[in-house]
Amino acid sequence: MLLTATVLNSTVQDADLAAKVGIYSNGVGFWPAPFFFGQSDMHYWLMKSEPDEASIDDLAGAPAQTLPWTGVRNYQARNFMRDQMKVGDGVLFYHSSCAVPGIAGIARVASTPYPDPTQFDSASPYYDPKAREEEPRWMLVDVSFVRKTALVTLPMLRGEPRLAEMRVLAKGNRLSITPVTADEWRVITKDLAAG
Repeated sequence: MLLTATVLNSTVQDADLAAKVGIYSNGVGFWPAPFFFGQSDMHYWLMKSEPDEASIDDLAGAPAQTLPWTGVRNYQARNFMRDQMKVGDGVLFYHSSCAVPGIAGIARVASTPYPDPTQFDSASPYYDPKAREEEPRWMLVDVSFVRKTALVTLPMLRGEPRLAEMRVLAKGNRLSITPVTADEWRVITKDLAAG
């Protein structure tokens, strides 16, 4: 990954330089931090994946433990990836549409957004005949493995009073990507997923 930062009106494109400036912790682990990230820039997300398509184990076993988050076909979820996600943001990796849905691990956003190639592939179930390479409709980010957790099930989330306002628990919510507050992140990663 090539890190870019602006320093005194000059652009630095040097992954080694960016990696030497410090270590960043968001409660899920430590990794080199580019100096243009501050704690206030950190965002958190819950991202749903059907484990028969991509599970937390698939992510852990992928090359560089990183996978592209393909197949999002909801405009609001796409807009979260396109407009708000930043490299280093925390991700609650949620297994959905399975026997026991729930948060199965922690990941992080590992790339800036770029066009989802499945929209152009007529053999893909995510093909979009209206998408054009010069004007892509669907974007994605890469997601990198941080760690597996004890499974945090939907009933566990619903049973935690501190998560009562969590967006994924809202009645009628069907989004595959939802924002998570810093307080919700702490409750889940420090208390519920620690088991």
